[in-house]
Amino acid sequence: MNVFLWILQGVLAAMFLMAGVTKSTRPKEKVAEKLPWAEDYAAGTVRFIGIVELLAAIGLILPAALGILPVLTPLAATGLAIIMVLAMNAHRRRNEPGAIVFNAAILVVAVVVAWGRFGPYAF
Repeated sequence: MNVFLWILQGVLAAMFLMAGVTKSTRPKEKVAEKLPWAEDYAAGTVRFIGIVELLAAIGLILPAALGILPVLTPLAATGLAIIMVLAMNAHRRRNEPGAIVFNAAILVVAVVVAWGRFGPYAF
């Protein structure tokens, strides 16, 4: 199960690393071309979301890998779960069911990582 959790952590980290870089480094207009929800938010908010996603991606891997404050790993997964709930609400308001399903899948993975790392497979 430990290897499985590491794989889930790696997949989540890769996804949020890419998403975070995109949202935190590109202008809002460029982000909105690929992610239409960005039109509903200020440029600073989109950039903030990207920075939080980058920090979560780092938090999923580095603390556990380096053995420095490994409790940050399940906290990062919990934070991503919260972000996914908020994202699902934003997509609900925009009537985007496909995006809600995608966010729900990521939510499940983040919750599994948080459960495993807070619980029976903690570092």
